[in-house]
Order: sequence, then structure tokens, then C-alpha cells
Amino acid sequence: MNESALLPDNTAIPLGAVPDLTPTAFREHVLDGVRQGARLAALFGCPAGGALRLFAVLAWADRGQITAASARAPRRYPALTPECPQAHLFERELAELWRIEPAGHPWLKPVRFPIRAAGGAAPSDAPPRDAAPGQMPHPVTPLQGERAQTPPAPCGVMDFFQIAGAEIHEVAVGPVHAGIIEPGHFRFQCHGETVHHLEISLGYQHRGVEQALAGGPDRRTLHYMETLAGDTTIGHATAYCRIVEALAQCRVPARAQALRGIALELERIANHIGDLGALAGDIGFLPTMSFCGRIRGDILNLTARLCGNRFGRRLIVPGGAGYDLDRVQAAELRARLDQAMTDAATAISLLWETPSVLARFENTGAVPRELAAEIGLVGVAARACGLDRDVRRDFPDGIFQMAQIPVATWHTGDVFARAFVRWLETQRSAAFIRDLLSTLPEESVRVPCAGDLPPEHLAVALTEGWRGEICHAAVTDTAGRFAGYKVVDPSFHNWFGLAQAMRGQQISDFPLCNKSFNLSYCGHDL
Repeated sequence: MNESALLPDNTAIPLGAVPDLTPTAFREHVLDGVRQGARLAALFGCPAGGALRLFAVLAWADRGQITAASARAPRRYPALTPECPQAHLFERELAELWRIEPAGHPWLKPVRFPIRAAGGAAPSDAPPRDAAPGQMPHPVTPLQGERAQTPPAPCGVMDFFQIAGAEIHEVAVGPVHAGIIEPGHFRFQCHGETVHHLEISLGYQHRGVEQALAGGPDRRTLHYMETLAGDTTIGHATAYCRIVEALAQCRVPARAQALRGIALELERIANHIGDLGALAGDIGFLPTMSFCGRIRGDILNLTARLCGNRFGRRLIVPGGAGYDLDRVQAAELRARLDQAMTDAATAISLLWETPSVLARFENTGAVPRELAAEIGLVGVAARACGLDRDVRRDFPDGIFQMAQIPVATWHTGDVFARAFVRWLETQRSAAFIRDLLSTLPEESVRVPCAGDLPPEHLAVALTEGWRGEICHAAVTDTAGRFAGYKVVDPSFHNWFGLAQAMRGQQISDFPLCNKSFNLSYCGHDL
């Protein structure tokens, strides 16, 4: 804490207030923070002061604090990952975008199909990619196998971990899937039907969104945020608006904060109910599947009644909300929500009352609590492992500073836990919305939030999206424009959790485990 800057609630700080550490001190700062209980919310590079600067954002849930530290980016440094598994994807991304070498990283392959970072090329003296053979990231027990004996993979070429053995076989799935499923490649190392290792390769939808955000904000910026992950429009738009409001020192009216809370929880309910129906479908339990598909549509239609769009486009805007409700509309919204939740209770209770469903859900795809904490799982995936973490309570902002939703957890870490936590959250979110609709503050829904942003500042926003923690971080340049903008979707933290959930499982369990996490491809790829 002595070598970091504290970011107060809804406040941006000057870059000069962010400690500029040596690479060695920066590394020790991150490791010490994680050892003391912080989570690595973001680790990214950004051009600042004529050089590439590394930023680490630590989230201290027990203190309700967010801290930041920085360092001039070195050509090469000892990797964090062997001692801090939460960093493994962040460090692969740094190597991919900026050609910074985390020496000793156990599996330095591309996170996505890379493009050059906005704001300048990598240093001319940066070393080439060195994807040296190594073990799987700590704390995972090293596999009894070896990589293919081929030269290191150049940037953009996918290399895969392999297990040696006469009876070991490999199953490759994707990246093209049936129907409208997004692209992702899954490589299974199996002995018979048992999966010993799953490697997940994404990046097929790498759109360069973060690079396009540089130089903003402008008329396109909010559209980018709303489409980062289409099923999380409210979550990402809320995080972005909090960034702009922090930089502009804009106070959002209480009524707008309440409407934002309603929209965020409607998004959570719609996706959780949809997921519960999809889980039922994966095991052929058609009654719940059929009803939940319809009920999800009913909840999406409630968001459409708020703003005319089922996913909430243009509902969350800098300075407040783009739409308002009168008393008649609020009463109608509440009545429709009550009916949808009555229907959901009937359909979803069948899951917990049917032995054949429980037999497939229980003890399938379990992730131990200690492993979940060490690799940094967030959201439903973390709470299903017994980790009591939720941004709405730990880092409250807006309406959540005045009203709380009880955190829902379970302890088994399996498919059942991930399903049951979704249902608990759905009920608690619905109760929260009912209360807000009955007590909307009598105030405007939007205030002006325009003008020049302060130059050379850092702002960070955390939001509890329906999948988990969303982190946005912005660094402004000397003109008050975005020199860099970092987005960490909850899927970025959680895809590795799916890989761990599949170890020791039957390969036929993959669709069920995959759906129980239901992670975003495009939210990861950006």
C-alpha cells in the first residue's frame, strides 16, 4: 500500500500521483499485494510521457479500496505468473501487444490473434517472442507430458500443450461451431474418455476495440462500449460512464442511479434465466429449457420498455440515464416482473426436484475453492466455489452505496453450484428491482457531462456485471484524450477456470461445464 496510489470512489487521479516504480519494485508490489489478499484487477501497458508505462490495478475487497502503481516498461523482466497465476493472461497479452518479455512465463503463447497497439509501435530493441517450453502455470499440478518438440511459435501462430503416451489421444473442437455459437478452439488431451488437460484458444473475434478507443471519447465510444459483449451492454456501458464521470467530476442524479441499478439487475436476471434453461437443455430436460427461453424474452422485453431496446442500448449515458419512467410505467414494469418471476419459480424449481437433473449437475466440473482464489475467478464462477466476492458490496457505487443485494454463494464449485447461485441471484435481484420501482427518487435523470477531460489522469471503474467483475481503466494524454483504455471482461479471468473444471472429467461433460460458466468469446477477444 505504501508504493501505490489510492483511487477514491468515483474519482480520477493525476498520473503524477501514481507511483512510478522500478520494474523490480513494481513486480514486488504486485506480488506483495496479492499475498496480502488483493486481486489483480488489471495489468496493462499504455503510452505515457513519451514511453510505454505499465499499470497494475489491485482490488482490496476487505478494505473496499482500489490502488494503482506503475513502472516504465522493461524489455525483459522476471514473470509474475509462477508466483501469481492471476497474471498469466495479462502477461501473455503484454508480450503479444508490446513485445515485453516476462522471462520464465510457463506458457507464453498468443492470447488472441494480435494486432499492433495504438499509440505507437513496440520498442525497436524489443526481443523476439521467446515461447520456451515449460510447465503449466502454478498452482496446477504439472502434467506428465511434454510439448511438441517444435521451434517457438511466432506471434499469431497457435502452439498447443501435448501429453505423451501411447494411449493418449487428442480431440480438437472448433473454432467453427454449430448454429450461431461464437468461434473458439478447444484442444482436449484425453486417455479414453477422461480429460487430462483442456487448452482453450480464443481471439478469432479480435476487433481491436481497445486500440480504436485511443484518442476518444468521441461519438463512437459509447457504441463500442455497448457492443464489447452484446449480452453485457448495461454492465460495460455503466463502467465506461463511471470513467467519464470520474474524469469530468460529474455527479449523477439519484434517480438516474436507481434506473441504472434496475437495468443492471434486469440484465443479470435475463441472462441467468437463459443460462438455467440452456443448462436444462444440455441434459435433455426440456420442460425447464422451454419455459426459461420464453421467460428470458419476457425479461428482455422489460428492458425494452425502459428504453426501446431489449439489450439496453442508449439507456446508460454519461451524466445519468437516457430514458425515464413515470409512475404508471413503473407499476406496469413491476407487475410484469412479478409475473415473470412466478413463471420462473415454477420452471426452475423442477431442476432442484428432479433426481436425474441433480445426478448430472452434482460433482460435475468442480473447481476447488483454493484454486478458484489463486487463479482469480470472479462473479458466479467464484461465488459457486464459496468465494464471498461481489463488486456491488465490496466496491459499491451509485445506487449500491444506498441499497445492498445479499451476496449469493455456494460451496461445492460444480455445475450444480453455478446453477444454484444463478437462481439465488435472480431472486435477490428481482426483490431489489421491486423496491427501487416503488421508491424512485423525484429527481432529474441526467445532468450535463461534457467538456474537456483533465490531462494526464488515471481513472478506474469496477462494476459487477452478470458474469462478474468488469474493470475499465483509462489514461488521458496531455490533451485530455484517451492515451489508453483497458477493458477486463469477467471472462478474461474465468476461461482458465473452465479448463481446470474439465480436468478428470469425461469429455462428454464439456458442453455442460462450458454452459455452466457461459463465458464470452467477444468480451474476451475485444
